[in-house]
Amino acid sequence: MLLKLLVYLLLTLHLSTSHAEECPAWPIDQARNETDRLRETLANWDEHYHRLGLSLVADEIYDQSRQRLKHLQGCFNLQTVDNPLASARGPITHPIVHTGVDKLADDQAVAQWIHGKQNIWIQPKVDGVAVTLVFRQGKLLQLLSRGNGVHGHDWSRHIPYLDGITRQLSQPLDLTLQGELYWRLDDHVQSAAGGLNARGTVAGLMSRKQLSTELGGGIGLFVWDWPEGPNTQAERLARLAALGFADSQRYSVAIATHDEAAHWRQHWYRSPLPFATDGVILRQDSRPPAERWQPNAPYWIAAWKYPFAQALAEVREVRFRIGRTGKVTPVLLLKPVMLDDRRITQVSLGSLPRWRSLDIRPGDQVAISLAGLTIPRLEQVVHRSVHRQPLAPPAIGQFHALSCWQASPGCEEQFIARLAWLSGKQGLDIPRVGVATWRNLVQAGLVNTLADWLTVTDDQLRQLPGFSAASAERLLQGFDSARSRPFQQWLHALGIPAPRDADLSAGWSSLAARTAEQWSRESGIGTTRGEQLLAFFRHPHVQALAAQLLTQDIEGFPNAL
Repeated sequence: MLLKLLVYLLLTLHLSTSHAEECPAWPIDQARNETDRLRETLANWDEHYHRLGLSLVADEIYDQSRQRLKHLQGCFNLQTVDNPLASARGPITHPIVHTGVDKLADDQAVAQWIHGKQNIWIQPKVDGVAVTLVFRQGKLLQLLSRGNGVHGHDWSRHIPYLDGITRQLSQPLDLTLQGELYWRLDDHVQSAAGGLNARGTVAGLMSRKQLSTELGGGIGLFVWDWPEGPNTQAERLARLAALGFADSQRYSVAIATHDEAAHWRQHWYRSPLPFATDGVILRQDSRPPAERWQPNAPYWIAAWKYPFAQALAEVREVRFRIGRTGKVTPVLLLKPVMLDDRRITQVSLGSLPRWRSLDIRPGDQVAISLAGLTIPRLEQVVHRSVHRQPLAPPAIGQFHALSCWQASPGCEEQFIARLAWLSGKQGLDIPRVGVATWRNLVQAGLVNTLADWLTVTDDQLRQLPGFSAASAERLLQGFDSARSRPFQQWLHALGIPAPRDADLSAGWSSLAARTAEQWSRESGIGTTRGEQLLAFFRHPHVQALAAQLLTQDIEGFPNAL
């Protein structure tokens, strides 16, 4: 017993410290401005969702943004009245209040919630819109939106068009149910397909003045509570099934441990279901009488959401990376976030025009997902920082296919990219030589052109940090092996703008003497590439490089000049 108590105390301590997030070092005026802007953004999202049935961001991005607001308010003691359901309030009072639900952050939080509880049930957390259903003499007479939990909007006008839900009970009973209207899906696997905006689809349809029978038939119902029903969950589920709500029993399981909860969470996450889900619901068998329910999160129910499909990330820096051909790729360096057990620290924007159109700056909040479950991808800019930090991206045309052949100021990045290409598998295929090695040699002043490495000595390498006698020897052996590579392989290593299957065996002098028209007549080389090849051979830095390779007796270059 003492051991169990100790484990529980350690778990509680871990929970109190594991989610600590660093507070930003802002002056108080900036803190007020940033929190005010974020609160306005959230209010706009609330308004669109509750009034118009439009979701401007994914539900998980909304949840993370609201958590961020709470965190910032705590950091700077800026507590203000903030009611996310203010715009959801409707004119109709619910016969029984809708409770809220606590969202458990991780395994430890789930274990803490389960600890000490008995008779726990787990269900899929259906991703739809919550409603109250009022039956009289077995007939569905009233359908209310959740609203703010106490007051909702009357959606009863849609009842005749909702062919996909039970509207007539098998017995002539008067009862009130609470459940979720969802968009019907066939064999939907949440882990593979995601939410498909199912909740937004239903919310948008229900906000209409009138539904069509076709659209109404696409809406299903999952009843998750009978507030005034039998005293135990097993009895409630059995009675609901008998009344026509079989899914409530089919997708409910009694559990006793955290491991069982984790099992069913994974099972429903990866199994075909008729609806989208965003997690699981844990509920205790017993609960207070329905007349005592409040619109806040009670102790007897909690949600354990699925791993984020999108994560909210703060941009800490924007870098403009220059590739071998001069392409500028903006990269957002992020405060680390977790996605599907992967730690994400950066995301590429692909092109400079895209960055200019999005105008992302440090401090902005962005939504990140994983493309193909592996590659970080920017989904959208979620929230812009009030403070717009100035940035200096490269000028248009500053870098191109013929710029930065040497390690001159401002050219280091493109030059090192050229070196990495030269030593890579698409070039000379020099073993164990990458960006880090080249950067070390360039910063030491040993490599200033694409051929300088051919003259680096063992003594020079041993004087560099990180080079032992053995590593210096291995590097020089790799360099020496590259000398004997075929002439055409050398040309591709230098970045000649010709296709891999082009015949480049004539030697440097013959190739350099060709006109653009002569190049264009070669197989696989058209007018555009012919002009590129002419510019390549005529560029003074390329000609100087050929002269340098001439002195090193590289195949194909003896007649370079």
